[in-house]
Amino acid sequence: MTNDNDPAPSAGEPQNSDRAAGTGKPSRRRLLGTMAASGLAVGAAAGLAGGVALGANSDPPQFTPAALRRFGGKTVLITGATSGIGAAAAHLFAAEGGRVAFCGRREDRGRAVERQIRAAGGEATYIRADVLVEEDVRNFVDSAVKTYGELDVAFNNAGITVQRKLHEYSTADFDRVLNTNLRGTFLAMKYEVPHMLRNGGGTIVVTSSSNALATDAGRAAYTASKRGLVGLVQAAALDYAANGIRVNALVPGTTDTELVRRAGGFENIPDDVYQVLMKQWASSNVPGLGRLATAAEIAAFALTLASPEHPYLTGAQLVIDGGKTAHA
Repeated sequence: MTNDNDPAPSAGEPQNSDRAAGTGKPSRRRLLGTMAASGLAVGAAAGLAGGVALGANSDPPQFTPAALRRFGGKTVLITGATSGIGAAAAHLFAAEGGRVAFCGRREDRGRAVERQIRAAGGEATYIRADVLVEEDVRNFVDSAVKTYGELDVAFNNAGITVQRKLHEYSTADFDRVLNTNLRGTFLAMKYEVPHMLRNGGGTIVVTSSSNALATDAGRAAYTASKRGLVGLVQAAALDYAANGIRVNALVPGTTDTELVRRAGGFENIPDDVYQVLMKQWASSNVPGLGRLATAAEIAAFALTLASPEHPYLTGAQLVIDGGKTAHA
């Protein structure tokens, strides 16, 4: 599963989006380098030239993280890391020396991310797990600690979205969103915290969403789950402050990931048409920078929250949304 961000505008019926022993020093360059309806597509293609012009100033800057080693010798767990922000974070943590254990349901994607990180000299282990299943979560956390010997950092990122008007949700769909995004994070923390307590402390970062602060129609389940995560983080931060465990919420805006593409119903249109559509949409709908974030930009902020650089930071909700929620 992936839990990436603020879902995109829908172009049709909304869809669900799925979402952890080398010894050489990782090569950051290599790690970072590996890192809806047919009518809509026809119309978008017809206006491609104009769309490129509209989106010309909304291209994200080239992302070049600093050459840091903040996680050397540290064990990092990531849920929902087979694509999107989670996969980008797995690459970045490994590039900074972390021993990365990550999970997700899609084994082919997980194995691919694991191979890419190891090929670049990093350390990573994929463990299949569905955060809806408590035994899967317990096994993921325990297996990761057994493999790497301790737990220092957890990035709980797994989640999904289903977009429709409130009365149109089936009970099963509403429960699936809440149970994946909120209950799944609770389960991850439930089994991560005891290992951190034994280790004398740690850091937990949870992916919420700008929808927790300012949302839109059709996102009742997603918004409820993401706002619930902020409360979960605040309470957990107070539970474990005296034990040296810091807990913070990452609050990203709309990010260019598979979750956004699928939620908008754009997965079957050509990549170049999709990019133009999203540039046009973002230029009018994302106040401030007027563009989508890249997965690497959001993942880099997760590393900042997880790093030892800010020991006084806990119980916070840190927004990185290009200015979206600053606009009334």
